[in-house]
Amino acid sequence: MTSSSSPVRLLRNQLLQLKMTINLRPAVVVNQHQITRNSTSTTGGIDVEHGRGQWKTYGNVSSYKPGKFQIKTFNKISPIGLSRFSQEYYDVVAEGDGDQAAANAHAIILRSHKLQEHEIPHTTRAIARCGAGTNNIPVARMTELGIPVFNTPGANANAVMELVICGLLLGSRRIIDGVNHMKKLGEQGVARERVEKDKAMFGGREIRGKTLAVIGLGHIGSITARTASELGMELKGYDPGLSVQSALKLPRSLHLEDSLAAAVTGADYISINIPYIKGEGGTHGIIGSQIIEHFKKDAVLLNFARGELVDSNALKEFMDKNDGARYISDFPDDLLWDHKNTIILPHLGASTEEAEDAAASMAVDTIRDFLETGTIRNSVNFPATSMADRPGGTVRFTVVNKNVPGVLAKITDAFAHEDLNIVQQINQSRGDIAYNVLDIDTTAHEDVLSFKTVQERITMLDGVLSSRIIYGLPGTGYARNLEGEYFV
Repeated sequence: MTSSSSPVRLLRNQLLQLKMTINLRPAVVVNQHQITRNSTSTTGGIDVEHGRGQWKTYGNVSSYKPGKFQIKTFNKISPIGLSRFSQEYYDVVAEGDGDQAAANAHAIILRSHKLQEHEIPHTTRAIARCGAGTNNIPVARMTELGIPVFNTPGANANAVMELVICGLLLGSRRIIDGVNHMKKLGEQGVARERVEKDKAMFGGREIRGKTLAVIGLGHIGSITARTASELGMELKGYDPGLSVQSALKLPRSLHLEDSLAAAVTGADYISINIPYIKGEGGTHGIIGSQIIEHFKKDAVLLNFARGELVDSNALKEFMDKNDGARYISDFPDDLLWDHKNTIILPHLGASTEEAEDAAASMAVDTIRDFLETGTIRNSVNFPATSMADRPGGTVRFTVVNKNVPGVLAKITDAFAHEDLNIVQQINQSRGDIAYNVLDIDTTAHEDVLSFKTVQERITMLDGVLSSRIIYGLPGTGYARNLEGEYFV
């Protein structure tokens, strides 16, 4: 086979020269999302140039499949969740499937993998984590690049709640000490003789009628409060950012406090359910000496949120002075791991099949909504954005830009310059980023309508980071402004 007819060269030439013309009306519905099949038309079609940039930015050409979204996964992602990607329109490639696997990924899904910038291709439109925390993703840098980062809030709430309740019981009675003691007696062959005499060493208390302080009343905090209420516990809570939606899920018996110190005062059990935030005004070491001094002498602290929320030195000093105090944590602790009043678990909070399935399913649905319709939900760095389905005879255009004055006006001016009418649009902002969704009318044009000029004009505007045309063919229509260079 000559070099001119090799599959790699043919595919390269195809992408570099491809002009995709489709009819706007025929559509195929897949899992309630419209993905338009590619079909030819002499009028009323869309002409989108794809592949104009240097080929080296696409990585391995042999791993790219035109007409499909390519999804790269890190870690083991639930097959139940991944099955929500239609095989007809999505190509899911796992890390390790080859040195150049998913070199052209349109989206990334991961769990605990610590994502590095060099692992994110220029083609990447979005990143989703199967879980609530996103500390393993360089979110600030992704915001600068105009890439939305999604999480799955609430997907693992029930799994974590069940472990918190387990922690309540472990902290109420010396169950683990008792188990270990029985093993020793079993090795000595004296378990039956000693069991009744030695059980007094591991006495405890019941949780019914005791007071639980829930710090953070989001998905996990609210379900923990409801379950504890059903177990007959008294409830206190603290959450300065409590939403109306979360408030409606709380038991009527829960008493909201106006400060963290007030919430822990008098509580028999304290459950931490807040995010870990670094820096000034963050939550690093928020359970420190100034809060711990308000603890009851026999308080049980339950940490199934993040290890860094607790000042280990301050807590050790407290437990050394108060033998009845307990610390149950789901995270490693270099100082407290062998303290007699501490139980450390190996980060089991969301480690259930059900939680992994739910988180993966939510991540996949979020990525699909974004890639197929431009919808933003459950993003940690982009504004929530949703617009009605695009009308017939339109294409959807999305633009990511820096949140600075004047950019939106320039975007709409670019469409007006090409005599393109905006049927509907929405503009949302969050911090330094702004996101626009616009549906553009194509019915007034009798000939094939070319978007490559207006897309380049908009993408290269000062302050614009990327643009996307959503018209039916998966994986196409994306452009970025890479520090003044036009990448498509």
